[in-house]
Parts: sequence; structure tokens; C-alpha cells
Amino acid sequence: MDFEAPFVRLRKRYCAETIAREVAALGPGAWVPHPAKLPGNDALLLITAQGQITNAFTGPMAPTEHLKKCPYIMNIMTDLGGVWGRSRLMGLAPGAQVPDHVDINYYWRTHIRIHIPVITSPKVLFTCDRTTVHMQAGECWVFDSFRKHNVQNGGTAKRIHLVLDTVGTPELWDLIETAKTDDLQSPAGGPFLAPRQSDARALAFEQYNVPSVMTPWEVRCHIGYVLSHVKRTPAVERIAARLDRFAYGWLAVWTQFGPSPEGQAAYRRLVEGMQAELHALGASAILLANEVPIDRVLSELIFRAALPAAQPPQARVVPSTAKSLQTA
Repeated sequence: MDFEAPFVRLRKRYCAETIAREVAALGPGAWVPHPAKLPGNDALLLITAQGQITNAFTGPMAPTEHLKKCPYIMNIMTDLGGVWGRSRLMGLAPGAQVPDHVDINYYWRTHIRIHIPVITSPKVLFTCDRTTVHMQAGECWVFDSFRKHNVQNGGTAKRIHLVLDTVGTPELWDLIETAKTDDLQSPAGGPFLAPRQSDARALAFEQYNVPSVMTPWEVRCHIGYVLSHVKRTPAVERIAARLDRFAYGWLAVWTQFGPSPEGQAAYRRLVEGMQAELHALGASAILLANEVPIDRVLSELIFRAALPAAQPPQARVVPSTAKSLQTA
């Protein structure tokens, strides 16, 4: 998601102490290791596929047993008003880090990630595209994960953030829009949500979050997004022209088969042909502004996600090592 700046701090404030009490009551056994085994990284799962203890990105989302025991966290979610996807509390041990990486796949193209610090210190620093901030406890932040980013815990205590994923709503986008020009060095403004009895309104959870076959209109949307993040050189123009033909080809197959399984072979031929042409055009040497090769971004964002039943998407990539991470 693009926010025009690396970070936006929403005009919302929450009681970090109340969240911390709810988390502590769940006990240390509720935490699970980072799925990519990053040292010092762990998570406590709140919303997952089917409400199970899983790191899956897709499928009908539901609250886990842990979220049901956290009424104030549910109040926060009601206050923000999202349709909620995969969400969790994320821990970072003293001296640990989340290394430089960029979120490039379909999930992160369609979701906003909201960070609410619960336990932190001034030595916990979040860097995105050369801008570094300290998110104070109880504040509410979003950031542009399509830029390179990392987190460092230079403090002496475990950092815990409440991390909520959503595709966004008009109301949430309005919150982001009104906060875009705020001075991040000034104290946070906005209303404070005091602890109270659990809100009676039901939370909304994602039920549909990945297409069986990506529509041609969505394919064009993602192609335009990728091309907007690269300098237009003659080599890029050649790639853009071929992507345009690919999109027309996808439309032709769509008009015949739509999302039906009968079209899978034809869609797959288009994907494989486009990937071969990208290789021939030297796309692996062309970097986006976030330093990720354009062919890798197209592969993760479009080609893998366009036919998820045939080839599930990966999560994200660290540009320098090409290793994928599941969370940050």
C-alpha cells in the first residue's frame, strides 16, 4: 500500500498498559516461534485462518482462543473499524532484529498493517526507506511496506506490538488521509480509547482474500503499480509493452473461461511465456525503487497469485539474500 510517505501515525491512542495485562494473562505458552526461525522473533496469534494456530495467509479468517480472552484488543479493533485479516501480537527480544526486507507479494499489496506498540523503549527503532522512528506505547501507526524496512530492538526488554492486518475501509483510509501531513516528532494527537466493557458490536473478519483466478482488470492494476515504481528506461518500456500484451492475452482467456478450472492450462501457458520473455529481456537486472528486481516482484505479486490453486504465493523477500520472511 502506498501512503506517499514511509510512515503515517494515525490520530488514535490506546491504553498500552491494559493490552499488556491482557497479553500477560495469556501466559508464555501462547507464544509461537517466528515461522522463518528469525532469532528473537515470536508471535501470539489473534486472528488466523479458521481460528487455528497457523501462519497461513489465506482462507476464512476467525479469532483464535487468545483473542477471545482480550476484550480491550477487541475494543481497539471495533474502534478502528476494519474487516480483519491475519493479526497477531509480535515479540522482538532484546538485541534482536527484523532484517531489511520488502513486502512484495499479493497479500501485502492488498493489506494495510497497523502497529500499536504495547511494550517498547526508546531504543526500539523502526526504519523504512531511510526514515527511522520510535513508535511509542499506545500509538497507532501504518507504514509503506513496499519500501525496504527493518526493526531493531536495542533495549533490554522484549518489544511487543499489536499488529492488525486489514484491507482497509473508507473510514480507515480517511484516518490515514487526515494524518499524512502530521509531524511525527510531535506528541501524538487524537482521541484516547479508555478501557471499558466489551463492545457489543460484532467484529468483521475476512472470508475471501485470494482469487481463484485473478481477473484481467486486477492484473492490469498490479502491472501499473509495479511500473509506477521503476524508472522508465528503454529496457523498461520494452518490458511494459510485453506486459501490456500479456494483460490482453489474459483478458482473451478470461472471456472464454473466466475463473473456471478449464482455463488453467491456458492461463499457465501465458504465465510461463511471460516469465520466459522477462528472462530474455534481462528483467532480473532491472531494480525497482525498493531495490527488488522487477521480475521477482511481478512473479510474487501477479504470476504466483494469478493462479493460487496451481502455485501458492510466497510471503515476502529480503532483497540481499532472496530469503522469504513470513512476518515483520
